[in-house]
Amino acid sequence: MISIFRKKALRINTYLGYGTDTLFRATGRALEDENIDFGINQNIFKTLRNIYRQFESDEVRNIPIKVTLPNGEIIETTTDQEGYYQVELSETVLSDYTDKEGWIPYIVSYQKEAIKKRISHKNVFQSKMLIPSSKASFGIISDIDDTILHTGVASFFKWKVIANTIFKNFDKRIATEGTVFFYKKLNNTEIGVPSNPFFYVSNSPWNLYDYLSAFFEKNHFPPGPILLRDFRTPFDKTPKPKMPHKQSEIINLLEMYPNLNYILIGDSGEKDADIYTTIAEEYPNRILAIYLRNVRHLKKEKRIQKIITSFNACPILLFTTSEEAVLHAKKMGFIN
Repeated sequence: MISIFRKKALRINTYLGYGTDTLFRATGRALEDENIDFGINQNIFKTLRNIYRQFESDEVRNIPIKVTLPNGEIIETTTDQEGYYQVELSETVLSDYTDKEGWIPYIVSYQKEAIKKRISHKNVFQSKMLIPSSKASFGIISDIDDTILHTGVASFFKWKVIANTIFKNFDKRIATEGTVFFYKKLNNTEIGVPSNPFFYVSNSPWNLYDYLSAFFEKNHFPPGPILLRDFRTPFDKTPKPKMPHKQSEIINLLEMYPNLNYILIGDSGEKDADIYTTIAEEYPNRILAIYLRNVRHLKKEKRIQKIITSFNACPILLFTTSEEAVLHAKKMGFIN
């Protein structure tokens, strides 16, 4: 007889990361397996169940795990109080293990002794880390909500954000017009030419990582690390970050790759313009251009136009259609 008190299987949510030829970095989260199904053509009840399980997920605290590199080297670590792990290993040459796009595969596993009393269908969780090519022309850092994914961040009380996230499966979500074409041109994956790396930043919580990854894959966006933030509740007593999440992540990328310049892409719905222009002024000549998708909110558009008028650190474009952005990028020599 199967006990109703049998513990759930464990899984590890591995996040695509980024590093350098001599710095390996891996992040992820140990969780109980909620059997979330990201299949297509799901009914609304299954979608609601999936979203609930993503936010209700039970972290596995203080459990030892190991990260195995392609050369067989093993890094051991332990998850924190929220189930997250972060590992770094320096002074290891990694370039020999990258594929043509600069990705290094690795495996994350639980220590067998730690899960011997848990059901586990598998104990091998695949992930990758990106090392941008030194020959890349530039990097691209893109927002997600309302920049590439119709969300409704400018709606009253953000009700569209809630409705879209809770009631729509990833395959029912719509990519903004022309974005995939524009991003593929910027990515430049022509044979024999190093691709330009993509990084995606969002204020969405890590709980939505699998949901967003499925959306990106379905719509054929250029692969890249998706940099989200921890989900804070009203009862969260941990110190709030001193800097906005997007700003912090972009600065990390600027400092990680000091020889790589960037194009920043966002929208006029929230604070992208403020963050991007501040960074461009603080890091002279590192930001090649700023593209802001117009969410067609009159008050917000007027505010963005004022910012643009007083800004001259780099080219900046508020665009309504992706075709406008493509034409501007061609004129600037970013794409052919």
